[in-house]
Amino acid sequence: MPDSNDKMDKIISLAKRRGFVFPGSEIYGGLANSWDYGPLGHMLKQNIKAAWWKFFVQERADMVPLDTAIIMNPKVWEASGHLQNFSDELVECKKCHHRFRSDHLLEAASAKPGYDKENPKTISEVKCPDCEGPLTDPKAFNLMFKTFLGVNEDTSTTAYLRPETAAGMFVNFKNILNVTRRRLPFGLAQIGKNFRNEITPGNFIFRTREFEIGEFEYFINPKDWEKVFEMWLGEIKRWWQDVMQVNMDNLVWHEIPDGERAHYSKRTVDIEYKFPFGVKELHGIAYRTDFDLSRHETVSGQDLHYTDQETNEKFIPHVIEPTFGIDRMLLVLLLESYHEEEAPTSTEGETEARIVMKFPKHLAPVQVAVLPLSKKEELSSVAKDLAADLRKDFAVEYDETQSIGKRYRRQDEIGTPYCVTLDFDSLEDKKVTVRDRDTMVQERINITDLKNYLKEKFGR
Repeated sequence: MPDSNDKMDKIISLAKRRGFVFPGSEIYGGLANSWDYGPLGHMLKQNIKAAWWKFFVQERADMVPLDTAIIMNPKVWEASGHLQNFSDELVECKKCHHRFRSDHLLEAASAKPGYDKENPKTISEVKCPDCEGPLTDPKAFNLMFKTFLGVNEDTSTTAYLRPETAAGMFVNFKNILNVTRRRLPFGLAQIGKNFRNEITPGNFIFRTREFEIGEFEYFINPKDWEKVFEMWLGEIKRWWQDVMQVNMDNLVWHEIPDGERAHYSKRTVDIEYKFPFGVKELHGIAYRTDFDLSRHETVSGQDLHYTDQETNEKFIPHVIEPTFGIDRMLLVLLLESYHEEEAPTSTEGETEARIVMKFPKHLAPVQVAVLPLSKKEELSSVAKDLAADLRKDFAVEYDETQSIGKRYRRQDEIGTPYCVTLDFDSLEDKKVTVRDRDTMVQERINITDLKNYLKEKFGR
């Protein structure tokens, strides 16, 4: 396996070479920290979102789906505190004029050998990491992208691209109660694009200005918050272990102490991952109390109380919020799945290096590859018909170019769990060879049994 110093470079290279992730606007020189998902990246991302939705929403009776607007009334962001408080401390180098988040520079300084933790540095003692120049004093920088509605650009038409999906769910709480007649506890869930004008994005798709989040607001009676919080922590662990199938030793469960949590949070746990570039936040879960609904009730003037049908008690529900970064989950999947191995060649006793993406089978962007041994019509026509039939149940790729060995290696690199090879014997015995991605073991299977064989392999 590659060490952590070069693993990210190898992931980024493979991601472009095989069509997972491309630099954004590349033919125009790109745009800093802008990335496009290629064919395989799109399919992998869709599979992650579908699995997340199935696990956290579809399979539960207490979740309600929602899809809210990206551009909302600016008063929403006034109520949520984003207009006033959604900012980072920005410093600028007086020499090269590069800008940085002051907390990131302080964090980097504290990680250097010989750093005196008893006498921590202030930002005035830190130099520019690019040119060693002096830095300006920190100033607040709001992270929301501002835009304007209509043809006039003034304060009356100001709007913002949403920095989170949560607000859209809170402002629809009353609508959901009226339409669904739900009783507590229940959750509102959605997956959607968010936008933050990050000062220092970076590390590939880890931190970008445009990203996708899956999250839900779980509304509860405040007396139940502790047991519900633990329940969701357990479900999150099950998600990572059973669905994403990551090495759980790579996850860190960081309990945020008093004084470091957001002012509205009574408990926050950050789920962190041991990335090649350090232990960083992957996603989190927070007990937000009644902060959000109370604020929206105050600013909007709408009654957002809930009445318990059994006790007749009227109160503003409290909220537990698990939030998942879809792009960061995809990055974790790339890192977890990347393997370098020695594989046997067609020459007995010889091996060669192979790169294989060992995605969980149900998340792999391509599930089955159909590979005829020859491009001759009598074989390729049968192979194409087989691929068309398999596409009704699986994500299938058909490939008839290059040697079978090179085609196997390509499918290994894109993480295809099973390759189905047709040879000229297939025309006589009506059998195909199925190769397992992880073991490279090959089995001869009747074509009539193939679909059921594959369904069993995928646990269907």
